[in-house]
Amino acid sequence: MTRFTAVIASAVLSIGLASAQGYPAKPVRIVVPYPAGGASDTLARLLGAKLNEVLGQSVIVDNRAGANGNLGADYVAKSAPDGHTLLLAGLDALSISPSLYKLPFDPIRDFAPVTMVAYSPHLLVVHPSLPVKTVKELIALTKSRPGELNFAVPGIGSAPHLAGVVFETQAGIKWTYVPYKGLADATTGLLAGQVHVTFGAMLATYPHVSSGKLKLLAVSSAKRIGAIPTTPTVAEAGLPGFETGTWQGLLAPAGTPREIIGRLSGDASRILNTAEMKKNLSNGGAEVYTMTPQQLEIWFRSEVDKWAKVVRAANLTASP
Repeated sequence: MTRFTAVIASAVLSIGLASAQGYPAKPVRIVVPYPAGGASDTLARLLGAKLNEVLGQSVIVDNRAGANGNLGADYVAKSAPDGHTLLLAGLDALSISPSLYKLPFDPIRDFAPVTMVAYSPHLLVVHPSLPVKTVKELIALTKSRPGELNFAVPGIGSAPHLAGVVFETQAGIKWTYVPYKGLADATTGLLAGQVHVTFGAMLATYPHVSSGKLKLLAVSSAKRIGAIPTTPTVAEAGLPGFETGTWQGLLAPAGTPREIIGRLSGDASRILNTAEMKKNLSNGGAEVYTMTPQQLEIWFRSEVDKWAKVVRAANLTASP
């Protein structure tokens, strides 16, 4: 390393340390790229309330919905890389988007991973008026009425959408996809009887099951979950090998100083791994699942590659 290069590197490090020492200098904004009421929104509000105490600054949840989360993600990607604007999103949907959309940002290049937050399995739910009680009955009914049953899609290319596509393919059925702006809107449509069926993140969907407003057929995880032990998995109820779910992660704009990323990652991980937070998430069917920034970057790159293969194999496009 030349003396000039060493001086530059030292200056950059000093700037980063100074930024970290003065952080946060103003309220921190957590952008959720979906409408209020979904799984990411719920997690952002739970995490934000605790970060507010740790950081000593207000933490604001900002819902910026649209384009399967891409509008809010683009906003964060183009925000100042100072740790005051963060993204909490379903990383499964974000990792699918590059294969379906011409994005104004690069999900890998334009973000600095902070930590994974949680995993929530999907619930296969139907409107109570649908005369089915099991996965096999749903498949049989759909086969008898090809294309007549409407599947609520909380964004084209979202994880629930692809879960529906995989289910449709494995079961040999055909239903009509009805797109919404997010999980909350899709759930509202299902509650109103505008659509018949969907896969919803458990954290946001289960309260409607508990109230009797939606009928639960199965859970998408590999094994039954403790919160609803009598509910079978999709795999054991008729489609062997079926498994899907929603991952939420915390990201910052690329270029955010490593010291700030490190602090945010450490603070968020400690909060998420407390007994209180684990209990809150477990009661809703979600599992705390934290990673270091480096681990999340490796995982996210592998997910982008994986979903690209799925999208190509299914010949999916950005319209239903």
